[in-house]
Amino acid sequence: MSSIIFGPLLSRRFGKSLGIDLSPNKKQCNFDCLYCELKPAKTVDKYDDIIPIETIINAVEDALAEHKDIDVITITANGEPTLYPYLGKLINRINSIKGDIKTLILSNGSTIGDLNVREALAKLDMVKLSLDCATDKCLKKLDRAHDGLNIADIMQGMLDFKAIYDKPLIIEVLLVKSINDDVKNIEALNDFLIKLKPTRVDIGTIDRPPAYKVEALNYDELKGVVSLFDPSLPVYIVSRKTAGKRVQKYTNDEILQTLSNRPLSSDDIEILFDEDTKNRLKDLLNSDKIKIKSYGGIDFYKLP
Repeated sequence: MSSIIFGPLLSRRFGKSLGIDLSPNKKQCNFDCLYCELKPAKTVDKYDDIIPIETIINAVEDALAEHKDIDVITITANGEPTLYPYLGKLINRINSIKGDIKTLILSNGSTIGDLNVREALAKLDMVKLSLDCATDKCLKKLDRAHDGLNIADIMQGMLDFKAIYDKPLIIEVLLVKSINDDVKNIEALNDFLIKLKPTRVDIGTIDRPPAYKVEALNYDELKGVVSLFDPSLPVYIVSRKTAGKRVQKYTNDEILQTLSNRPLSSDDIEILFDEDTKNRLKDLLNSDKIKIKSYGGIDFYKLP
């Protein structure tokens, strides 16, 4: 059997993370995304290779005994973790042994229309759901979703989940060049996310070798997409490998004007501001003309 536990890994957003793979032996997923780092596989709507709860809990307990400084337990899978048939019971067991450690799941969001899934995920401290597409055509082309899945049910499920969940809900949008980066898709995602009001929206692109021949966006293209989202949404650019330093000098008024258009993350500050501007930013912060607010583990600079 492949390892159920992986890590600990150091995540700047979530701290020291211990991963749980609910499908360690093979890919079991209801998506076969073009950008997936795993090899292409036929989509499924349920697991046929099921690890017993007790086996998973034993592995978690052994790992926690060895690693005393874990910040978060991250539930994931070689595939989609919410297809695991005993997810609610497993989360109950994890909650009973985790102490002060936070819990997080990384899901493609496809099953959130299922009441049982929503009730299970509501027991977690943080939930991260993917939403790459705003149309069924895109869902089929990019995420290569299993038959029967549709975007209306996914979106309604997210709204229903948000209605019962008051802890961090993070939405991840992964963009692929010439497939889901068009203005029409982004505007439709924006309209939905304004209704959903997630804690944070992570915008990324391909950064690992994909299963199929598709292309990533560069940093400037990602930044252009972000500009299409409503300023009320805390949008974080995840992929910055091609960003490089492009620092500029900003006056106090220019800093305030920039932040009035959109809050900037700490990463944005590093890329955009020179040292003098960073010092001016600190002065503005100390004089309460701007403030720092954390959205799901990421600090953003914004106007009061």
